Amino acid sequence: MATMTTNVQRGEEHFGYVVFIAAAAAMGGFLFGYDSSVINGAVTGIQKHFNVGSNATGFAVASALLGSAVGAWFAGPMADRIGRVKVMLIASVLFIVSGVFSGLAFSIVDLSIWRIVGGVGIGIASVIAPAYIAEVAPPQYRGRLGSLQQMAIVLGIFISQLINYGLGEAANGQTTNTLWGLQAWRWMLIIEAFPALLYGLLALLVPESPRYLIANNKHDQAVEVLTKVEGQNIDVEGRIAEIHQVLASERKPVFRDLLGPNGFVLPIVLIGIGLSVFQQFVGINVIFYYSSLLWQSVGYNVSNSLLLSVSTSIVNVVGTVVAIAVIDRIGRKPLALIGSVGMTISLAVVAFAFSHVSTASGVGSIPKTYGTTAIVGAHVYVFFFAMSWGVVVWVLLGEMFPNKIRALALSVAASFQWVANFAISQSFPTMSRWSLSGSYVIYACFAFLSIPFILKFVKETKGKALEEMG
Repeated sequence: MATMTTNVQRGEEHFGYVVFIAAAAAMGGFLFGYDSSVINGAVTGIQKHFNVGSNATGFAVASALLGSAVGAWFAGPMADRIGRVKVMLIASVLFIVSGVFSGLAFSIVDLSIWRIVGGVGIGIASVIAPAYIAEVAPPQYRGRLGSLQQMAIVLGIFISQLINYGLGEAANGQTTNTLWGLQAWRWMLIIEAFPALLYGLLALLVPESPRYLIANNKHDQAVEVLTKVEGQNIDVEGRIAEIHQVLASERKPVFRDLLGPNGFVLPIVLIGIGLSVFQQFVGINVIFYYSSLLWQSVGYNVSNSLLLSVSTSIVNVVGTVVAIAVIDRIGRKPLALIGSVGMTISLAVVAFAFSHVSTASGVGSIPKTYGTTAIVGAHVYVFFFAMSWGVVVWVLLGEMFPNKIRALALSVAASFQWVANFAISQSFPTMSRWSLSGSYVIYACFAFLSIPFILKFVKETKGKALEEMG
């Protein structure tokens, strides 16, 4: 009986440790969510303070995504060269610098530059967190632990919107009003430095990836980490031999490794890119980057628009919790299909509601019934995205690639994700002036097209060891 109790305690201790290090790595996802969406509350103040139009506003919002593409592109090779933990520390510093200096920006130009710096941090975090979690998590927990990345992202989005709403209310509903010596929108950006500092401190407490340690001949450290993350009862030397065997047949990946014998990009890499592009082309980040501006454009005041942004963020968190609860039971592919169907229908509903927006004297308005329909449709859409593509894509990108190209292929796929994100985010202010309803019709079409893409190309990875991917 005593032995059984001891084994249970060890199991709980082992699982608790794995959750801690996965959550610490996922803190990068929190900053990813915070940094990318905090601009939602600040955008009206930025537009008014710098007196800029929709194109300049769109670039200031989307500029971080250019940095994200760069950060994601180089994160994988950098992680293979200097280790996963050091890359996390670099991302932490970039987030701190970006938060402080973008909040103190003196023009739309330097604001965009500091947003790009933060974007590099976002890109790095988007790659390193799922890769690290996939490498340290035991196979039986990997789906749920990999989902922590998306949970952290949606919590970052939610907290940023909550802070934006609180600061907006403290500033009497105008983000250009002054609080503690600075305009409210500036504090929205500066506050990011605090969780960024926490991320750096947590990165100092987590172990290096066992696969990186084995690749760099740090056997004793690898034994220690594997014992802690996979439990006392595993055959540690057997696991190391297994990883060694895989690594021995590999060399440091270069970009030509992503090409097949015919010179074309490997199908598995194209599928990863496709997942990334579809995740953005359904228009999800229009909700998280522009929702306050969007609701204001159809007649809601600043306070109510910020409150709506908070409510969609709450739905985002709820949907992510659902995904984490079921992803290891029903699998990645079925979950993605459910989400695609739900997003297609809800986006079509939003497009229909926005077709009833009228503009008089340059001021948009929408009948109450259709306004309610648009709000409900947008919330349903966010829920279906959060419980499916929001989680599934990051889990798949951390699992689906062969070991020899995983970090590099993940970097490339994530880079395309940020380029797609930039295209959607930069184009929305102009597209919405052309047709708000038409914009959502386009997003609905991409959600519909994602269904045959999943059915034909995406393979299930549930329950498979990383060494089985090929």
